[in-house]
Amino acid sequence: MALNKPRYTLFKNTRYALNGLLEVMRNEPSFRLQLLLFTAGMIVAWALPLSFVQSSVLTVSLFIPVMAEMINSAIERTVDLVTFEHHELAKRAKDAGAALVFIALAMLASIWGFTLYDAFVCNPIVREFSL
Repeated sequence: MALNKPRYTLFKNTRYALNGLLEVMRNEPSFRLQLLLFTAGMIVAWALPLSFVQSSVLTVSLFIPVMAEMINSAIERTVDLVTFEHHELAKRAKDAGAALVFIALAMLASIWGFTLYDAFVCNPIVREFSL
């Protein structure tokens, strides 16, 4: 029994992923805002006098809201594909996507807060030797 699916390759999958990324960047202002936050966060994470591990933790945490925003965009597009009319289940799905982004940003703030607290309050010696 043959499945009615196209054959995928690494190159086709990569092209599909990049097309999806470009589409979200072009059409989602909130995603562009997340990318701005990501870029600014990267600069700050590596400009501060932190250990390599601490800067790496901050860097990895910056991906969380970006991924959440992409999932939220996918949810919104899927709901809009089904209906543009107001429907309680559609609202709940979109609200859940928005909540995901909110939780991701709260996680980001917590990770940054704990990491910076550890670096500058708990281990002030790191500042002196990281410059």
